[in-house]
Amino acid sequence: MLRSARKMKEFALGAKDGRIGHVEEFYFDDSHWTLRYVVVQAGNWLTGRMVLLSPQLLGNPDESNKILSIKLTRDQIRHSPSPESNRPVSRQFEESYYRHFGWPYYWAGPYLWGPSPFPIPPAGPMEEAFVPGETEKGRFAVTGDPHLRSTDEVMGYHLRARDGEIGHVEDFLYDDQDWSIKYLVAGTRNWWPGKQVLVPPAWIGEIHWEDRTVDVDASREDIRLAPPYAPGKPLSAAEEAMLARYYATELHKV
Repeated sequence: MLRSARKMKEFALGAKDGRIGHVEEFYFDDSHWTLRYVVVQAGNWLTGRMVLLSPQLLGNPDESNKILSIKLTRDQIRHSPSPESNRPVSRQFEESYYRHFGWPYYWAGPYLWGPSPFPIPPAGPMEEAFVPGETEKGRFAVTGDPHLRSTDEVMGYHLRARDGEIGHVEDFLYDDQDWSIKYLVAGTRNWWPGKQVLVPPAWIGEIHWEDRTVDVDASREDIRLAPPYAPGKPLSAAEEAMLARYYATELHKV
């Protein structure tokens, strides 16, 4: 199922023994377009501490009560590694985080989450599968610094097609099974009032942090003719198939 990163900010976070706060934002990997951490707004419960939760620690969302369950107690969360506030998450921190929970590194292995296509820790010992620092021959080899970015930071960035600006980033739609980002939601109200379209990561070029822009490897006309997106309405199988056909055709043209 595709979920909205913006809508998930309405969800509270529930540990095994009580609530701990709510979803503040996500950190995503801009090299593989995957949400790697939920950033927790813990309020007075853990004042001055940033809490990051990997999807490996999360259960299924409770839609009716808007609660996202956590597979830890409050005390386990309190004693989990915490990055320094207001600083980028370093690979050194990520290594300590994954060692704390006994998981293989997601950046070391042939799949999106290291040894698995999904954020589910293997049941057996982890150390034998992937040695820290070892370079794998899979498509996700060990790299230097992580490519972690804030969804809140990128929401609002201007989208720049090959022949001019087309709008701005309003949201991210991600797959709640593997947490990969499937689309950026583009607001185009300055050019085509009232229309939002979905832009797949395959169309995304460079993100320019200094001037808050995102390059889109398409023309303004490609975006204008893209199927419209209705926020809040789940995409049907037929709509996803239509999007796949459109983007595949336009990518082939590019």
